[in-house]
Amino acid sequence: MDCPLHDSLLRVHYKGILLNEERRVFYDTRVDNNNQPLEFSSGEGLVPEGFEMCVRLMLPGEIALVTCPPDYAYDKFPRPASVPEGAHVQWEIELLGFEMPKDWTGLNFKSIMDDAEKIRLTGNRLFKEGKFELAKAKYEKVLREFNHVNPQDDDEGKEFVNTRNLLHLNVAACQLKLGECRKSIETCNKAKVNYVRVLFLIYIPDGTMKVLDANPAHVKALYRRGMAYMAAGDFEEARGDFKMMMKIDNSSEADATAALLKLKQKEQEVERKARKQFKGLFDKKPGEISVVGAEDRDHDTGENQNNFDKEDSDANNSDESHEAAADARRMGWFSLFWPTGGRLFSALGLQRCSIL
Repeated sequence: MDCPLHDSLLRVHYKGILLNEERRVFYDTRVDNNNQPLEFSSGEGLVPEGFEMCVRLMLPGEIALVTCPPDYAYDKFPRPASVPEGAHVQWEIELLGFEMPKDWTGLNFKSIMDDAEKIRLTGNRLFKEGKFELAKAKYEKVLREFNHVNPQDDDEGKEFVNTRNLLHLNVAACQLKLGECRKSIETCNKAKVNYVRVLFLIYIPDGTMKVLDANPAHVKALYRRGMAYMAAGDFEEARGDFKMMMKIDNSSEADATAALLKLKQKEQEVERKARKQFKGLFDKKPGEISVVGAEDRDHDTGENQNNFDKEDSDANNSDESHEAAADARRMGWFSLFWPTGGRLFSALGLQRCSIL
């Protein structure tokens, strides 16, 4: 391949220039780095996004002049001290060369699994740094390559399936952090299916099936899926997964109990918001005009969800629509009180509603 389109080890010289009246050079590898090139691995967020996007399309020996707006330069990346916030920059980049990742074709099983583990650990580091998209890309890369791996015996098969399960669960964790709750649920289901396949594919020599001990990946899949269900507002499904964890593996009781407590808090939060929205709606006498939710309209915009722990804040904050859907399901009984239920529910958009 002529260009380093895939994640590679890259070597570049570059010069960074501020696009102001002075056009000041804020960094030059040949001057500020003793003529030593910058070496970095693409796909790990080690350089600004615009910088990496350009280098991936370059040929060795090519020199490119890249003009970049703040969003793709240093506003979303640690800024050098001499680069002000909101600065437009220009890079003069020379690609000296690159090393492609290992081709798994022809490698033995152990070498493949060792390389897969290195990539997975890189993904774990990116996840801890909050770079969820980049971490997900690492996990998904290995899963794609796994489509061409064929274990040769039961031991290799078990190791392969366990690693694949971990990768699916890591992808699910990234999706949950990115607010992709439904995708996270689907990914957890893949890990559970893999677990079931292991039960049916691994046998002891006398031909009877070896029932595996409590499978950590399976319990973890239930936990991740339960968290995704909770973020999506599917509370009963979440509760079922957390309770199943305790049945499968007693050692998971602490995690399951904590998750059930968090679930209860979220249910209470949904109920509180529902009561607040419908406050006073049914206290009006016949003939009075009620403005649905008017008392709280000015206050809702400043409300923050602080009842949940930091781990799942990213997923929860992006799921207002799911919560609203869950609220609506729980409010269905209101329509039984009046024959004008249709008009009441048309008032959910905080419009005026006449109570007859």
